[in-house]
Amino acid sequence: MFQHEFKKRVRYGETDQMGYLYYGHYPQLYEIGRAEAIRDLGITYKHLEESLKIMMPVLHVQSRYIAPATYDEEIIIRTILKELPTKMIHFFHEILNETGKVIHRGEVKLFFIDMNNNRRISAPDYILDKLTPFFA
Repeated sequence: MFQHEFKKRVRYGETDQMGYLYYGHYPQLYEIGRAEAIRDLGITYKHLEESLKIMMPVLHVQSRYIAPATYDEEIIIRTILKELPTKMIHFFHEILNETGKVIHRGEVKLFFIDMNNNRRISAPDYILDKLTPFFA
């Protein structure tokens, strides 16, 4: 299993009239979590797209709102991979508040596209090589 955590503060412009993180911003937190998790592995979306010609479009998003995040609160975006990717990569996300309580859960499934022919491919070795040690 691979797990990564990233801290972020809820900004004023991200909240609704009640001072809660607006519900539509949670998928952006998933994206932050994914990007920072793979960056810590030495992988960037930019390198995947520009050098390896691989895109990772989103296939499925699921959200579970448990409690609100509030203005100026520091939250933790926890990103988890429970299994090695195959034809898809399945990210699990937990958002924790300042006390460490899980206040939100999300799941995102992405697949891999070869940009040269716009066809689906299996997880590239470049990604598998970085992740395999976490699943040994």
